[in-house]
Amino acid sequence: MNTRFPLPLLFFILSHLILAGTPDDTTKYLTEKNIFYYDKSSSSYQDSICRLDIYYPRDAEDFSTLVWFHGGGLTSGSRSIPAELMNNNIAVITVDYRLNPAVNCPAYIEDAAAAVKWVFNNIESYGGSKKKIFLSGHSAGGFLVMMVGLDKKWLAKYDIDVNEIAGIIPVSGQTITHFTIRKEKGIPETSPVIDEFAPLFHIRKDAPPLILITGDRELELLGRYEENAYLSRMMKLTGHKNTTLYELDGFDHVEMLKPSYSILLKYIQKSEK
Repeated sequence: MNTRFPLPLLFFILSHLILAGTPDDTTKYLTEKNIFYYDKSSSSYQDSICRLDIYYPRDAEDFSTLVWFHGGGLTSGSRSIPAELMNNNIAVITVDYRLNPAVNCPAYIEDAAAAVKWVFNNIESYGGSKKKIFLSGHSAGGFLVMMVGLDKKWLAKYDIDVNEIAGIIPVSGQTITHFTIRKEKGIPETSPVIDEFAPLFHIRKDAPPLILITGDRELELLGRYEENAYLSRMMKLTGHKNTTLYELDGFDHVEMLKPSYSILLKYIQKSEK
């Protein structure tokens, strides 16, 4: 399904989603910060940056977990929990990963996979369910969750079946080879490339549910909506039955973040039923 929301209709829908999904104010939440997610460190940089924070409902069981990766073009950014994702009866795990130019590809993807591995191995000790792990992130973070969620090899390294992920929800993620990775190879950002480091390279019909969210096609970064639309089309053509594409009219690459939170929370709530 491809869904395009005109601006007035979008505000109407979001207002009703917010009212329908009002958080339970009686639920208490705990936060643990600065958790190293590799088994051991290979460098001081890896030790300092490969950390995550977990925010989770106290005294709850079998809750869903959203693993959130920040954006920043694989060159900047740092972990934080968006306020809109808090207080919604789910755990939110926010992740830092190594950045260019300190490292090059595939270090970013390796870090994302290691963080997801940590979640699978540890979330039950906090009360969460391994069957309700969702991956999301904005921009570069969206690219990372698609790479980890579509290319099976990254989690297979840890004996984890990537198809156990409950949903992949990239927010304005790049589906061709990321422009920073292309820059590392001397390829201009206006030259589209689809190689092993492109989510589009790894389309498959047995992938977890895929919810693609972008801003307005006329306001987004270089072809970002069209990249996602092509991935959506190719996933459907290959036989994947659970791909949905949302275009948020009137919102650019950054402004589309806030309305996207409501969409991804609604999807998680729907999946829990």
